[in-house]
Amino acid sequence: MEGKNYTINLDKTRVITAVFVLLFHAVGLYGFLNAEWHEKFTTLVPFHLLLMFVLMLISHRNFERDFLIFLTIVYVAGFGIEFLGVHTGLIFGNYKYGETLGLKLADIPLLIGLNWVILVYSVGVSMHQFGVKNDTLRAGIGALILVILDLLIEPVAIRFDYWSWANGSIPTQNYIAWFVFSFACLLLFNRLKFAKVNPVAVVLVLAQFVFFIALNITA
Repeated sequence: MEGKNYTINLDKTRVITAVFVLLFHAVGLYGFLNAEWHEKFTTLVPFHLLLMFVLMLISHRNFERDFLIFLTIVYVAGFGIEFLGVHTGLIFGNYKYGETLGLKLADIPLLIGLNWVILVYSVGVSMHQFGVKNDTLRAGIGALILVILDLLIEPVAIRFDYWSWANGSIPTQNYIAWFVFSFACLLLFNRLKFAKVNPVAVVLVLAQFVFFIALNITA
């Protein structure tokens, strides 16, 4: 009986968490679309990312060793590839970060690694829940989804000072690098042994797509 109650409570927690994900994306969208408020709302972006990470953790069922390994490797790799990207221009192209993503180390926002964790986890879980069986195929489809998401993110990121590109032009190599790095992270996600059933992750992916589509439409 106790185990059954625990499962029911956990499901309720996930429902509440999913509602919070949708609510905060809706509030953020309203703030970004409102000319009087969008400057104030851009200052809240780091807090939004932290909140989404916390909600992701709350909705994750078990904190296995491999899950902690996944979090660590993707955060470090995400920060590291952005460091190399900004300081060499050889990976994504020539770009630099603005002030919107908050505190920086060596010109790289500390939260950018966390953003990679959120994106990879959410899409990785979604691929599992949609029943794609093959690890490599899951990673490939997931990486393609993340590239499509980046296509939507880029105009918004430039507009709200997340980052900027040299000469205002987004190079094709950015999207190739996004695919390759996303694929590698998703393959790691697939191979590590931890729970990969989390409906909130699917909600988070959909919320991000709706958020950035809406901002692109209204640009």
